[in-house]
Amino acid sequence: MRMSRKILVVTAALIISVMLWGQHGSVLPSGKAFLSQLQKRDSVLIADQVKYGFRLEGVKNGTELNLPDMSEILSDIFADSVEVVNNWKLDTLKVHKRAATNDLEGSVTITSFEEGKYRLPDVYVQRISPDGTTDTLVFEGLPLDVRTMPVDTASFQVHDIKGQIRYPLTFKELLPYILVIWGIAIIVILIWAYIRTRKRKENGEAAVKEPPYITALKKLDHYRGNKFWAPEKQKQFYSGVTDVLREYIAARFGVGAMEMTTAEIFDGLKDKEIPQPLLDEARSLFVMSDLVKFAKLTVTDDENAKAVPAAVRFVTSTWKSEEEADANVNVNDKVGEEK
Repeated sequence: MRMSRKILVVTAALIISVMLWGQHGSVLPSGKAFLSQLQKRDSVLIADQVKYGFRLEGVKNGTELNLPDMSEILSDIFADSVEVVNNWKLDTLKVHKRAATNDLEGSVTITSFEEGKYRLPDVYVQRISPDGTTDTLVFEGLPLDVRTMPVDTASFQVHDIKGQIRYPLTFKELLPYILVIWGIAIIVILIWAYIRTRKRKENGEAAVKEPPYITALKKLDHYRGNKFWAPEKQKQFYSGVTDVLREYIAARFGVGAMEMTTAEIFDGLKDKEIPQPLLDEARSLFVMSDLVKFAKLTVTDDENAKAVPAAVRFVTSTWKSEEEADANVNVNDKVGEEK
């Protein structure tokens, strides 16, 4: 009884608002609204969705349609019993090109979560024609019967909840785990190899060291050509060449040349059985380097061209002695072992 009274109040309010809405035009009954079920069955169950709306034929191009707010209307009538899922949607059913008209369908999608019989409200559509004429079309509401799924209490049985279905694992599912295991195995092998190599080096199994003369010749090759002959680069040039010789002298003759002055270096080489002309040429190179570094001397291209060849001659003339000394040491060791 309370629901019927509420429907009457809302309907009266709709009629008054329609009269005010269409005060500049006429109110035209336009048949019944339509109700179309979206689910394929012969009855409407709880939570089923249905289309509710109107159809118009021969609507002239340029006609404007003003549609009511069905969410508010249904909420006022049914509270939460009937709800709008999707608001108004206009579809063109057919186009009449010669007459310049269209057949239209307007609908909202509604649903209900409570069992019961409902009478849906009339649909009021304000139509404004291209010539400015305004009228209100009224589509009669339809009944909506919402039902629940019937349960046969005579044969109904309560069953336990079944566990999840277990499917056999596929290779695609196992592949990530296989790759992870392989990756861990590779990392373990690499760590083991690194530790083993490090222990070997600590136990005296270090790699063969490159002879000092080969290292020196490789470094001197970097200074060939005239790319360092410019006045602003001569300090870098002579420092680089003499530093290579300092490293070679320290490694070859056991003289701490890296921390010595020029005079101290050649004083330490006096008893190393190096030919005097070779010593004099090397000393001249070191003196020239000191003048460039400390006295800011600018050297001519002719003198620059002699620097690297002089350093190379010193290395190549003393490395044979180095090889012979090593050979003599090995021979003496063998003789000592035989004795």
